[in-house]
Amino acid sequence: MLMKNVLTPLLIALPALCLLTGCLNLSLGSGSHTAAAGPTLGQQLIDLQAARNSGAISASEYEAQKARLLQKN
Repeated sequence: MLMKNVLTPLLIALPALCLLTGCLNLSLGSGSHTAAAGPTLGQQLIDLQAARNSGAISASEYEAQKARLLQKN
């Protein structure tokens, strides 16, 4: 009987708490959100070289894309 008296309020409170935190959009933790950074210039150059080595792009396409990346930075 005692167990039933303890479980009933708990079974009611737990879903209510889940709904409440969802409605309020509570976030627990540090609260800092950082945007994902794009690939670095070095990584872009590595990826470009890999595309050239695999035959996905030609040597002239590689040179054009490399020049474009280097001009941006």
